Amino acid sequence: MKISSIGITGYGQTAYEKRTTRTLFSFLSEAGKNALDSAGLTFKDVDGLAICSFELHPDNAVTAAEQLGLSVSWAYLGTAGSAGPVASVINAVHAIETGQATTVLCIAGDNYDVGGHFKLMDNFSRGLRNYGTPLGFGGANGLFGVIQRKHMETYGTRREDLGRIAVDQRRSAQRNEHALLRGPLTIEDYLNARIIADPIRLYDCVLPCAGAEAVVVTTLDRAQPGKGVRILSGFERHNHPPMEIAPLRGGWETFADKLFAKAGYGPEDMDFVQAYDDYPIMVAIQLEDLGFCKKGEVSEFLARNTFSWDGTLPLNTGGGQLSCGQAGIAGGLLSVTEAVRQLRGEGGDRQVANARRGVVAGYGMVGYGHGLSASSIILEAVQ
Repeated sequence: MKISSIGITGYGQTAYEKRTTRTLFSFLSEAGKNALDSAGLTFKDVDGLAICSFELHPDNAVTAAEQLGLSVSWAYLGTAGSAGPVASVINAVHAIETGQATTVLCIAGDNYDVGGHFKLMDNFSRGLRNYGTPLGFGGANGLFGVIQRKHMETYGTRREDLGRIAVDQRRSAQRNEHALLRGPLTIEDYLNARIIADPIRLYDCVLPCAGAEAVVVTTLDRAQPGKGVRILSGFERHNHPPMEIAPLRGGWETFADKLFAKAGYGPEDMDFVQAYDDYPIMVAIQLEDLGFCKKGEVSEFLARNTFSWDGTLPLNTGGGQLSCGQAGIAGGLLSVTEAVRQLRGEGGDRQVANARRGVVAGYGMVGYGHGLSASSIILEAVQ
């Protein structure tokens, strides 16, 4: 079975909550049901399950299937942080190609708040727990502050250009009723916000919250008319570059050429980008590594483009995590559900005009001084 005959036929999400009393499985099951409803299917149609969650332990994909009432022939547990949800879509395609499953439900979600996020980071891996946390490494803010400073000093990257990402995404978020942060945001607000981990300031950071996202991956002949989204290509890479502290590049650079070649399109053919936006600097690095501009030239690229839903390069058209909130690992699937929404023409007031195809990128699994995992897929509307 060719990858071009496999796609996403449904998507769903829950509302995001800053603080919640809900259980993790209530979020996961709600997002899954919404995705299946969107696809015109039920849980009985599912024979493959992919789960990504920081908070799932000691449960796993098999015990999650039990709780959802599923009998599955293929189960996948994400291990790549917030690159995992995009990777789960890639691996769901492979499972269907090889006959291990016919319909895969991919779900990602967590139910923590700001305090829970700090606790998670302090115990994220043995490397961080043993060598980072005791030294007060500052969590993700501290790590990405180093990366942003290094990028600025190496390439002359300007904060006012990085700020265009946060400001334009907030403009899109104002048209997304599910975004937690919808107040006006100007470039002056961004530049003058309080320092969190210099040069990282308040509006460079996401708001940890609770919620879940889900998509249904199956053969496109099962899609409702006009609702199928073809998966043209997809790749993942982990621990690149190896042993480099605070790298200014990621795994995307190792597969960008073949990602676009397999899809049959280039960066210039993308109608939007849905990038993993834990910080604007990482969006900038993804734009470089995926070939939208040369390494070190992202400041100029940002300065000459606009990024809201009606911009020259629509970016994270629902507001991204910077405005919607970061529901743990669900942030890695938020970009996929928003891409599917746009390609189905269901973006409402933030619909990208004539959206036919777009690229989605995931990133995650913080290691000692660098992120470990990168993933990406290219999606196209089925007419």
